Amino acid sequence: MLPNTGRLAGCTVFITGASRGIGKAIALKAAKDGANIVIAAKTAQPHPKLLGTIYTAAEEIEAVGGKALPCIVDVRDEQQISAAVEKAIKKFGGIDILVNNASAISLTNTLDTPTKRLDLMMNVNTRGTYLYTIAKYGMSMYVLGMAEEFKGEIAVNALWPKTAIHTAAMDMLGGPGIESQCRKVDIIADAAYSIFQKPKSFTGNFVIDENILKEEGIENFDVYAIKPGHPLQPDFFLDEYPEAVSKKVESTGAVPEFKEEKLQLQPKPRSGAVEETFRIVKDSLSDDVVKATQAIYLFELSGEDGGTWFLDLKSKGGNVGYGEPSDQADVVMSMTTDDFVKMFSGKLKPTMAFMSGKLKIKGNMALAIKLEKLMNQMNARL
Repeated sequence: MLPNTGRLAGCTVFITGASRGIGKAIALKAAKDGANIVIAAKTAQPHPKLLGTIYTAAEEIEAVGGKALPCIVDVRDEQQISAAVEKAIKKFGGIDILVNNASAISLTNTLDTPTKRLDLMMNVNTRGTYLYTIAKYGMSMYVLGMAEEFKGEIAVNALWPKTAIHTAAMDMLGGPGIESQCRKVDIIADAAYSIFQKPKSFTGNFVIDENILKEEGIENFDVYAIKPGHPLQPDFFLDEYPEAVSKKVESTGAVPEFKEEKLQLQPKPRSGAVEETFRIVKDSLSDDVVKATQAIYLFELSGEDGGTWFLDLKSKGGNVGYGEPSDQADVVMSMTTDDFVKMFSGKLKPTMAFMSGKLKIKGNMALAIKLEKLMNQMNARL
């Protein structure tokens, strides 16, 4: 972990989405130096599914030595933003650091993304970033523009996680058990803390959390892992090839989620390889697997032994087979038979196959992400 230096004492940090998750972790890290934290978030009343409000976050911040100003802010509302800024100036005398952590996400294809959801993402992420300074991915273009515009006055940088970070949003996207493939929010907090201490000349950078912490001398990253030694899921938006990730996972000595020898399948397609894979999958099904997944997957496989196959995890006991399922599929996955066998034998993780373009997905992306968890459950029964 990156130790606190006390250099942020008396500084005012304005953080959107700071009532929970990554935003709150960054707030607590800065608060330990004695910083003033403006908690700009929407949650004023307890949420039925998500822990934390701007007021509970304020209590935690003050408990570790910081000063807190909770403000109800929807980053789509310019008046609420202006009001929060004015409150911050009145109470703390100004704002030294702005962190635009609030964001909205929908991991769906273009044709499957409702306009209402698109509007939400554009208003929260892109428009919200325009009204602040730093955010994620597409908004990184603002980093380049603002870094040049405010050069010498305000440093503008973007911070990216190298791996999945365990938050309430990740639980909703990946389902139960996804946390074992994630790092704690602490790694983002430490990385942000490192950026906060940089001079104004450090600007216009797309910073990756692990890289900047290595520069700080951090060598043991297991302290950030939810489950040390377990293979980590790469961040959805970083361009890293699956083969490179696999080599790094193997170099740590972590046990792959699937062992090829258990399935007794070769990664190269051969007569009956796909059918044999589905036979093993079928033997591994149970009511518990069906209850935990509640999805129907359709596989459109190209190449030898290909065709259309389905995995029904909605019907009692589950079912697999060649052709179309009896009910509409929630997720359609297109790939080669070679990559399909690799995926089910543990040589190619679904997330990495998707990010590298080897796997094309239509439908409910959250259910698609559950496939990797499903593979873990099946492996345990072999």
